[in-house]
Amino acid sequence: MTTRLHLICAAATPATAAMAFAADEPLDARGRDSLARLVGRLPSHDIALRSPARCAADTAEGLALDARPEPALRDCDFGRWAGRSLAEVQAETPDAVAAWLQDPQAAPHGGESFVDVMTRISGWMTDLLAVDGSVLAITHALVMRAAIAHAIGAGPETFRRIDVAPLTRARLSGVGGRWTLAALVPWKDER
Repeated sequence: MTTRLHLICAAATPATAAMAFAADEPLDARGRDSLARLVGRLPSHDIALRSPARCAADTAEGLALDARPEPALRDCDFGRWAGRSLAEVQAETPDAVAAWLQDPQAAPHGGESFVDVMTRISGWMTDLLAVDGSVLAITHALVMRAAIAHAIGAGPETFRRIDVAPLTRARLSGVGGRWTLAALVPWKDER
Protein backbone atom coordinates (compact mmCIF):
# COMPACT_ATOMS: atom_id res chain seq x y z
CA MET A 1 0.00 0.00 0.00
CA THR A 2 1.35 3.40 -1.00
CA THR A 3 0.21 6.80 0.22
CA ARG A 4 1.05 9.76 -1.96
CA LEU A 5 0.82 13.12 -0.20
CA HIS A 6 0.86 16.45 -2.01
CA LEU A 7 1.20 19.34 0.43
CA ILE A 8 0.57 22.81 -0.96
CA CYS A 9 1.46 25.91 1.02
CA ALA A 10 -1.43 28.38 1.12
CA ALA A 11 -1.14 31.44 -1.10
CA ALA A 12 0.25 34.73 0.22
CA THR A 13 -1.46 36.74 2.95
CA PRO A 14 -0.77 40.19 4.41
CA ALA A 15 1.40 38.45 7.09
CA THR A 16 3.56 36.91 4.35
CA ALA A 17 4.46 40.31 2.89
CA ALA A 18 4.94 41.88 6.33
CA MET A 19 7.13 39.02 7.62
CA ALA A 20 4.64 38.66 10.45
CA PHE A 21 3.51 35.77 12.59
CA ALA A 22 0.41 34.31 11.01
CA ALA A 23 -3.05 35.12 12.25
CA ASP A 24 -6.27 33.80 10.73
CA GLU A 25 -6.49 36.11 7.73
CA PRO A 26 -7.57 36.08 4.09
CA LEU A 27 -5.28 36.02 1.09
CA ASP A 28 -3.88 39.32 -0.12
CA ALA A 29 -4.28 40.51 -3.72
CA ARG A 30 -1.01 38.88 -4.77
CA GLY A 31 -2.11 35.58 -3.24
CA ARG A 32 -5.50 35.67 -4.98
CA ASP A 33 -3.93 36.62 -8.32
CA SER A 34 -1.38 33.81 -8.14
CA LEU A 35 -4.13 31.18 -7.97
CA ALA A 36 -5.74 32.05 -11.29
CA ARG A 37 -2.97 30.54 -13.39
CA LEU A 38 -2.95 27.35 -11.30
CA VAL A 39 -6.61 26.36 -11.61
CA GLY A 40 -6.85 22.97 -13.30
CA ARG A 41 -3.22 22.07 -12.58
CA LEU A 42 -3.76 20.21 -9.32
CA PRO A 43 -2.12 16.81 -8.98
CA SER A 44 -4.58 13.94 -9.19
CA HIS A 45 -5.85 12.96 -5.76
CA ASP A 46 -8.41 10.77 -4.02
CA ILE A 47 -8.80 12.94 -0.91
CA ALA A 48 -8.58 16.73 -0.60
CA LEU A 49 -7.89 18.33 2.79
CA ARG A 50 -7.03 21.79 4.03
CA SER A 51 -6.09 23.63 7.17
CA PRO A 52 -9.06 25.20 8.97
CA ALA A 53 -7.44 28.64 8.48
CA ARG A 54 -9.08 31.23 6.27
CA CYS A 55 -6.05 31.48 3.94
CA ALA A 56 -6.21 27.73 3.29
CA ALA A 57 -9.95 27.92 2.62
CA ASP A 58 -9.36 30.86 0.26
CA THR A 59 -6.57 28.95 -1.50
CA ALA A 60 -8.78 25.89 -1.96
CA GLU A 61 -11.63 28.05 -3.25
CA GLY A 62 -9.29 29.87 -5.65
CA LEU A 63 -8.14 26.51 -7.00
CA ALA A 64 -11.74 25.28 -7.36
CA LEU A 65 -10.92 22.51 -4.90
CA ASP A 66 -13.52 21.02 -2.58
CA ALA A 67 -11.27 20.30 0.40
CA ARG A 68 -12.48 19.41 3.87
CA PRO A 69 -10.90 21.04 6.92
CA GLU A 70 -8.38 18.90 8.81
CA PRO A 71 -7.53 20.25 12.30
CA ALA A 72 -4.05 18.66 12.29
CA LEU A 73 -3.08 20.85 9.32
CA ARG A 74 -3.60 24.11 11.25
CA ASP A 75 -0.68 26.53 11.40
CA CYS A 76 1.57 26.87 14.40
CA ASP A 77 -0.13 28.65 17.29
CA PHE A 78 2.01 31.77 17.73
CA GLY A 79 0.19 32.83 20.89
CA ARG A 80 0.51 36.53 21.67
CA TRP A 81 2.85 37.04 18.68
CA ALA A 82 0.08 36.20 16.16
CA GLY A 83 -0.50 39.03 13.70
CA ARG A 84 2.62 40.94 14.76
CA SER A 85 5.75 41.39 12.67
CA LEU A 86 8.96 39.63 13.56
CA ALA A 87 10.75 43.00 13.69
CA GLU A 88 8.21 44.39 16.15
CA VAL A 89 8.38 41.35 18.44
CA GLN A 90 12.17 41.24 18.21
CA ALA A 91 12.43 44.92 19.17
CA GLU A 92 10.26 44.33 22.25
CA THR A 93 11.57 40.93 23.37
CA PRO A 94 14.85 40.07 21.62
CA ASP A 95 15.75 37.35 24.13
CA ALA A 96 12.42 35.59 23.61
CA VAL A 97 12.82 35.64 19.82
CA ALA A 98 16.40 34.38 20.12
CA ALA A 99 15.27 31.54 22.39
CA TRP A 100 12.46 30.64 19.98
CA LEU A 101 14.84 30.58 17.00
CA GLN A 102 17.55 28.57 18.79
CA ASP A 103 15.53 26.09 20.85
CA PRO A 104 12.91 24.01 19.00
CA GLN A 105 11.19 23.33 22.34
CA ALA A 106 10.79 27.02 23.20
CA ALA A 107 7.42 28.74 22.97
CA PRO A 108 7.93 32.11 24.67
CA HIS A 109 4.86 33.46 22.84
CA GLY A 110 2.58 31.13 24.81
CA GLY A 111 1.63 29.04 21.76
CA GLU A 112 3.22 25.98 20.18
CA SER A 113 6.91 25.21 19.87
CA PHE A 114 8.45 23.67 16.76
CA VAL A 115 8.53 20.37 18.68
CA ASP A 116 4.78 20.66 19.32
CA VAL A 117 4.06 21.22 15.62
CA MET A 118 6.31 18.36 14.61
CA THR A 119 4.67 15.99 17.10
CA ARG A 120 1.22 16.91 15.78
CA ILE A 121 2.20 16.46 12.13
CA SER A 122 4.19 13.27 12.73
CA GLY A 123 1.12 11.71 14.34
CA TRP A 124 -1.11 12.82 11.48
CA MET A 125 1.32 11.44 8.89
CA THR A 126 1.59 8.12 10.72
CA ASP A 127 -2.21 7.80 10.66
CA LEU A 128 -2.22 8.79 6.98
CA LEU A 129 -0.11 5.75 6.09
CA ALA A 130 -3.35 3.71 6.28
CA VAL A 131 -4.61 5.53 3.16
CA ASP A 132 -3.96 3.69 -0.10
CA GLY A 133 -4.06 6.47 -2.67
CA SER A 134 -3.31 10.12 -3.12
CA VAL A 135 -4.01 12.94 -0.66
CA LEU A 136 -3.78 16.63 -1.53
CA ALA A 137 -3.62 19.00 1.42
CA ILE A 138 -3.40 22.79 1.62
CA THR A 139 -1.57 23.95 4.71
CA HIS A 140 1.13 26.34 5.98
CA ALA A 141 4.90 26.71 5.63
CA LEU A 142 5.69 25.58 9.18
CA VAL A 143 3.44 22.53 8.84
CA MET A 144 5.14 21.63 5.57
CA ARG A 145 8.54 22.02 7.21
CA ALA A 146 7.43 19.63 9.96
CA ALA A 147 6.16 17.11 7.39
CA ILE A 148 9.39 17.25 5.40
CA ALA A 149 11.51 16.90 8.54
CA HIS A 150 9.43 13.90 9.59
CA ALA A 151 9.67 12.30 6.13
CA ILE A 152 13.46 12.53 6.02
CA GLY A 153 13.93 11.53 9.66
CA ALA A 154 15.28 14.91 10.74
CA GLY A 155 14.55 16.62 14.02
CA PRO A 156 12.74 19.89 14.72
CA GLU A 157 16.02 21.81 14.62
CA THR A 158 15.82 21.52 10.82
CA PHE A 159 12.77 23.84 10.63
CA ARG A 160 14.97 26.87 9.99
CA ARG A 161 16.80 25.07 7.18
CA ILE A 162 13.78 24.34 5.00
CA ASP A 163 12.37 27.22 2.98
CA VAL A 164 8.72 27.02 1.94
CA ALA A 165 7.22 29.94 0.03
CA PRO A 166 3.53 30.42 -0.71
CA LEU A 167 2.26 27.84 -3.22
CA THR A 168 5.33 25.63 -2.83
CA ARG A 169 4.39 21.98 -3.22
CA ALA A 170 5.95 19.04 -1.42
CA ARG A 171 5.40 15.57 -2.82
CA LEU A 172 5.84 12.81 -0.26
CA SER A 173 5.42 9.08 -0.54
CA GLY A 174 4.55 6.73 2.31
CA VAL A 175 5.09 2.99 2.03
CA GLY A 176 6.08 0.25 4.42
CA GLY A 177 5.51 2.41 7.49
CA ARG A 178 7.86 5.22 6.44
CA TRP A 179 7.80 8.41 4.42
CA THR A 180 10.16 9.77 1.77
CA LEU A 181 10.42 13.21 0.19
CA ALA A 182 9.90 12.94 -3.56
CA ALA A 183 10.03 16.64 -4.49
CA LEU A 184 9.88 20.17 -3.10
CA VAL A 185 9.07 22.65 -5.84
CA PRO A 186 7.66 26.15 -6.19
CA TRP A 187 4.44 25.05 -7.84
CA LYS A 188 4.12 28.16 -9.97
CA ASP A 189 7.40 27.28 -11.74
CA GLU A 190 6.68 23.57 -12.21
CA ARG A 191 6.18 22.44 -15.76
